[in-house]
Amino acid sequence: MPVAKIILYYAFTPLADPEAVRLWQRDLCEALGLRGRILLSADGINGTLGGELGAVKKYLRKTKDYPAFKNLDVKWSEGTGLDENGLSADFPRLSVKVRDEIVSFGAPGELQVDDSGVVGGGTRLDPAALHELVEKRDDVVFFDGRNRFEAQIGHFKGAVVPDVSTTRDFVAELDSGKYDHLKDKPVVTYCTGGIRCEVLSGLMKSRGFGEVYQLDGGVVRYGETFGDAGLWEGSLYVFDGRGSLDFTEQAAVVGACVVCGEATNRMRNCADPSCREQLVVCEAESDVRCPAHAS
Repeated sequence: MPVAKIILYYAFTPLADPEAVRLWQRDLCEALGLRGRILLSADGINGTLGGELGAVKKYLRKTKDYPAFKNLDVKWSEGTGLDENGLSADFPRLSVKVRDEIVSFGAPGELQVDDSGVVGGGTRLDPAALHELVEKRDDVVFFDGRNRFEAQIGHFKGAVVPDVSTTRDFVAELDSGKYDHLKDKPVVTYCTGGIRCEVLSGLMKSRGFGEVYQLDGGVVRYGETFGDAGLWEGSLYVFDGRGSLDFTEQAAVVGACVVCGEATNRMRNCADPSCREQLVVCEAESDVRCPAHAS
C-alpha cells in the first residue's frame, strides 16, 4: 500500500538564476506527482512537499544532485494519505515561486549568504547541546521565532513569544526595545524547521543581542530526539492540511478554544474571508471570527 510522506527542507546558498531553478523544480515535482510549496530566491530554497514515499525519495535524490543543494536540510514526517489520484491529501496543489526572500522578514538587505549558508547567524545547537546549555546556565531564554498563533498550541516551557502575526513583523518588534533586557542573556531562538531562526538570530545579533543561539533543525528535530519527554510542551503547528502534529501520544494539550475555553490543539481560519488570523477552536465550534472581525 502506498505510503504518504511530507518533507520540510531548505538551503541557504547563492543561486545565480533562481528562475531557471524554479522551472526545473516545477517540472520535477509535476513529473513525480508531488504537491506543496517551494520558494526560491537568490539566497536559496525553502520548501515543503508531500507525496508517495518513492516519489519523495526520488525528488530529494535529484535535487541534491544539484551542487548548490547538496547539503539540503531535510525533515520527514507522516502524511495524512494520498487521494484517488495518488497525490498528497495534505496539499491542494503545487506552487513554485521566486521571491526576494525565501522566508519573508522584509529585510532582504540584511541577509548575507555564502556557500556555507547564512553569514553572521546564531550559534547552532542540536537538541542534545540545547539540553547541555540549559543544565549549565540558569538564565537561558527561549525566544519563539514563529507567529504568535503558532505558540498557542505548543511552545518551549517559559518561552518569550513575540506579539507578531506575520514574520514581517519581527524587525519592528526587535527594534521596539521590548526585548533589550535580554541582550546580555543567552537567547535560544526556535521555529518549526529551523529556517526562520537562521535569519532571526542574525537580525538579533546585528541589533546588539550578545549571546544568540538557534535550535538546529527547529522543533521538528527536537521532537524527533526527545518527543514529549523534554522541554517542549504541546503540539507543533504545521502549514499544511494536517494543521498540527504531535510527537507522541503523550503530548500535552496546551491550547484553549477561544469560544468555550475547552482544551484543544485544533486551529482554524477566522470565518471572515478577508482575515488571515488563525484561531484555536474546538470541534464543537464553527464560524468563529477573531475580535477584529467579530461584528
